[in-house]
Amino acid sequence: MSRLGIFVDRKTLSNAEQLNALIRCRDVAEGLGHSAEFIFPVDIHKIPDMDALFIRARTDPMNITYVASRMAELSGIPVIDDPRSIRICSDKVNMYSHMMAAGVKIPKTAFLSRNEISHEKVNQLFGEMGTPLVLKEPSTSFSLRVEKVDSAQEFLKVARRFIRMSDWIVVQQFVESMYDWRIGVLDGSLLYACKYTIPSVTFKIQASVNGHVVYCGVESVPEDRVPPEVIQLGIQAAAAVGRGLYGIDIKKNNGEAYVIEVNDNPSLESGEDDYYPHIYDRIVRCLLEGQPASSSG
Repeated sequence: MSRLGIFVDRKTLSNAEQLNALIRCRDVAEGLGHSAEFIFPVDIHKIPDMDALFIRARTDPMNITYVASRMAELSGIPVIDDPRSIRICSDKVNMYSHMMAAGVKIPKTAFLSRNEISHEKVNQLFGEMGTPLVLKEPSTSFSLRVEKVDSAQEFLKVARRFIRMSDWIVVQQFVESMYDWRIGVLDGSLLYACKYTIPSVTFKIQASVNGHVVYCGVESVPEDRVPPEVIQLGIQAAAAVGRGLYGIDIKKNNGEAYVIEVNDNPSLESGEDDYYPHIYDRIVRCLLEGQPASSSG
């Protein structure tokens, strides 16, 4: 019998949907003949005693989840998500650079340093990428510090705010769509697919509007109803990062598909698995039994 550590924090367990998903994961592991144990930050010393580690708390190189991932790696324990994936996906300059190097199709993208923020450069970017443009602070997550700008004045205002937090900002062509595809990939194979329907009051999957947080709608979609090129693009984008678990956000416009983000540690508790009931079975088998995560069943 192997031991699966599921790394969580109190914020993870404060959400009923996340808690139910974690219990399902534990039950699946036990049903396969393994044991599963929730590991809180205070219990991080237990990680070397596990046979695999599944991180289900917000990942970032600056917090305890990265320490947990590194402990697993240094102990020779399979871990999702691995430290390299966390480093890449937590820095959008790093992430988009990997996409570019691998030839993954993304919106027109530029990285702007503090010294390049000027009216001349901004006008050049509008000329090359069109209007509006999307500005991103590289360490952002959950659509925070992602803003759409329609003028040079707006651009400079947002850019000067973002550059206080980072040495670079990401500038991207705006790709309009009613929804994002979210393609879940595990170990190089499709894990699930769903649509994130964007609220009409924003262009992001999560945003604060008039003091209220609005979220996208999530609709699980069977594999045979997902455009094959969207699945292939998701798998290609995941391969540019590693062999772990990723959620790839893709927009399709005028017949062209573009990778918007690659997320390590993607959510699995919002209905993504409605048409993919074996998600946790495949994750557990991949971690504890070394089985390829092929999309069977």
